[in-house]
Amino acid sequence: MTLTHSLTKRARAPQAAHPAAPPKRSRGAWARRAPLLPALIFMIVVTQLPFVGTVTISFMRWNALDPNNKAFAGLQNYKDAVTDPQLRSSLLTTVSLTATVVLVSLILGLGLALLLDRRFRGRGLVRTMLITPFLVVPVASALLWKHALYNATYGLINGSLTWLWSVFGSDNAPQPDWLSSIPLMSVETSLIWQWTPFMMLILLAGLQSRPMDAVEAARVDGATTWQIFRYLTFPHLRRYLELASLLGTIYVVQNFDAVFTLTGGGLGTANLPYTVYETFYQGHDYGQASAEGVIVVLSSLLVGSFALRTVSSLLREETR
Repeated sequence: MTLTHSLTKRARAPQAAHPAAPPKRSRGAWARRAPLLPALIFMIVVTQLPFVGTVTISFMRWNALDPNNKAFAGLQNYKDAVTDPQLRSSLLTTVSLTATVVLVSLILGLGLALLLDRRFRGRGLVRTMLITPFLVVPVASALLWKHALYNATYGLINGSLTWLWSVFGSDNAPQPDWLSSIPLMSVETSLIWQWTPFMMLILLAGLQSRPMDAVEAARVDGATTWQIFRYLTFPHLRRYLELASLLGTIYVVQNFDAVFTLTGGGLGTANLPYTVYETFYQGHDYGQASAEGVIVVLSSLLVGSFALRTVSSLLREETR
């Protein structure tokens, strides 16, 4: 009996000690995550608390021009935002502006990436010069286009037209006011100039990660440059094209600097961020502006979810 009891006790001892292992692993996991807690708290304070305040104000009737008429309004601000013709117009402008800028930037970026993927003298200098527009501060970029390029009196575009007409002996060169005649296209052109390098960088990284042995094998088999691009390069770049377009959409849809600086939101160029700014700072309707801001954020999150899904699928493919 004593021997049996002793063996049973020894056999049960490891089983009794086994449940104590998970708390040790849990403490180790918390020890690894503890250095990230200050950054997490800072991010919550900086981003989430203001958003919670914005959501709260969006349910209130609050106009600074009528301070005594402040009360809970429920979903009225959202109903007014959805039925507001100005907001619907700015929504269409935002869609048109974003689609044009992203599509044209993507095509130009793809062409530049294909050129920079080739070896030639001075490629590093050319690559640096092509990246420069993306590094310019957005407000400075908009001011550059407004005064140095678009200005009807001393702008570079009209000056070039004057010089070109003088070459052929004419003094009647057209001098259009670009911001008044084609305002939305002027904003789109400045944003395309700024975002094409971003697309180029992503696509160039995709080109340099493609398997060159398959490309060399295709060339040995007699494939043309177009066939290599169509059947090898383009399928490989599909994920990078999706990533560049989605990330570009997230950033361009939130653009405010170019619209505010170039046209001041006039002549049909007001997008969603500018409309929110106009409602808040010019109309002083804090509740309505907060509701519009929440709608813009939710729309951006919808696009961002697709972007994150694309990034995760791209990373999974790269790790295979």
